[in-house]
Amino acid sequence: MDFALTRSQYVRWRNAIFAIFLASGVSIATWASRVPDIKLTLEIDNAQIGLLLLGMGIASILGISTSPAVMARTGARRGMLALMITLSIGIALIGVGTTVLASFPVVIIGLALFGFGNGCLDVMMNVEATAIEQEAGKTILPLFHAFFSFGTVIGAGAGWAATNWHISVATHALIAAAIIFVGAFVCIANVPNREATLDPAEPGEKPHWRERMHVALSAWREPRTYALGVVMLGMAFAEGGANDWLALGVSEDHGGGTAMGAAALTVFSVCMTAVRIFGGPLVDTFGRVLVLRILAVAAAGGILLFILAPSLPLVFVGAALWGVGASLGFPLGMSAAADEPEKAAARVSAAATIGYVAFLGGPPILGLISEHIGLLNTLFILVALVVASGLFTGAAKPLNADTKVGRGTK
Repeated sequence: MDFALTRSQYVRWRNAIFAIFLASGVSIATWASRVPDIKLTLEIDNAQIGLLLLGMGIASILGISTSPAVMARTGARRGMLALMITLSIGIALIGVGTTVLASFPVVIIGLALFGFGNGCLDVMMNVEATAIEQEAGKTILPLFHAFFSFGTVIGAGAGWAATNWHISVATHALIAAAIIFVGAFVCIANVPNREATLDPAEPGEKPHWRERMHVALSAWREPRTYALGVVMLGMAFAEGGANDWLALGVSEDHGGGTAMGAAALTVFSVCMTAVRIFGGPLVDTFGRVLVLRILAVAAAGGILLFILAPSLPLVFVGAALWGVGASLGFPLGMSAAADEPEKAAARVSAAATIGYVAFLGGPPILGLISEHIGLLNTLFILVALVVASGLFTGAAKPLNADTKVGRGTK
């Protein structure tokens, strides 16, 4: 049985999950920022870098898809601790495999551990974040995702500094891994045991694993899960597609060059993060459904403008609208999945799995298609998916009139 938390316990819990989102972002940017140095040190080509990315992507999707089973076995609290340890070991192996051992297979093993740990952790930390939102009685899940964005900025900045100060990949990775490893224990110490996330306070109370697994998978039998999945899938494709292809579209297809490509991606990221920071009160005022529909229009319009714009200034306007529109679909989809606290863990886990698989698997698919029809033409697929997301936003309507979070149904 879950117990009422004091204000101090709630704040420590919330801050701990903020920190876990931040750590996840830092870890991803730590690896991404050192890819050029890894390539140079290992003396590998782009095809081998692609193999590394493929290995990490497969491991991430495996982690996401098996997260309900892992959570059923360990509970979210112990699971998050184990996964943060796993991904920190993975980061350390990436560094050691690069600089100390100069071993391509060791780096692949490190990326597999890192990808699995981060993928599985993503689902569990979102389960916890939705529980905190329910406890708060207001929309704050977008703020957790903003902390992830902050983490990527911090990690990228640290990578830039490490590169300019000629700090080896191993030293950089080991420092990051140590911070995440120690931080995992500090964070988890402030996360309460909760029966809703399958980790009751008394071990003797825990149901059999098969029963917990049945609960964890129950959401996959509900039509609303798939409707919310469409909402999240479209926006996840839009976000992932921008992260991987927006800069290239500006630099090559619009002829802006690499600097303008990086600047456009920065505009997209800043707009997305800003809405995630300040969007919660808008959702509480106007309701999830109306906000999601407006954002779907903004995203579809922004991507269309990005594709068709005859000048770079309009391309940047399109990138800004794209970032605004894609900002809240993912977190609000998970907020909707958590409307009934007793079923929140299973539903959030299922919805997050759909969204993250789209986020990770979508951009490579777009890349393959773009080889045949061109990148800008491929982005019309994103427009169609965002429109589908907007059409299914009714699924995000609160399940009952007493729901405190995002109570508006307009």
